[in-house]
Amino acid sequence: MHHLLIALATTPAPSPTPSLRPGLSEDQVTPGTWGFIMTAFFVLATTLLIVDMVRRIRRVRYRAQVEEERMAALAAADQDLLDVPGTGDAGAESASAQATGTQASGPQSGADFRTEPNGDEGRGRR
Repeated sequence: MHHLLIALATTPAPSPTPSLRPGLSEDQVTPGTWGFIMTAFFVLATTLLIVDMVRRIRRVRYRAQVEEERMAALAAADQDLLDVPGTGDAGAESASAQATGTQASGPQSGADFRTEPNGDEGRGRR
């Protein structure tokens, strides 16, 4: 073991400046111009896809928030109709229509669905 350590300690270090193997040129071992262009294209495409994904997620969250607020306002309006004295018939009709799902402005009606120019399907604006 001692002889092995001495042999390793006295062996000269490899050449400090690495060079290419004989027969190879610098162009054969680097990606070159086309490699740079393709890498730049993939970086740009990935960036655009991420920006588009973030925009779509934000749109879905906003639509859900607006729909939730609209449903809360609709429920509050229906509750106000039921609580107002003298409107028992209107409140009962609204409550029965909502219970059966026949109310035209409710989420069950599919008549107001539309396809937007960008291909998203959503509820029509009123």
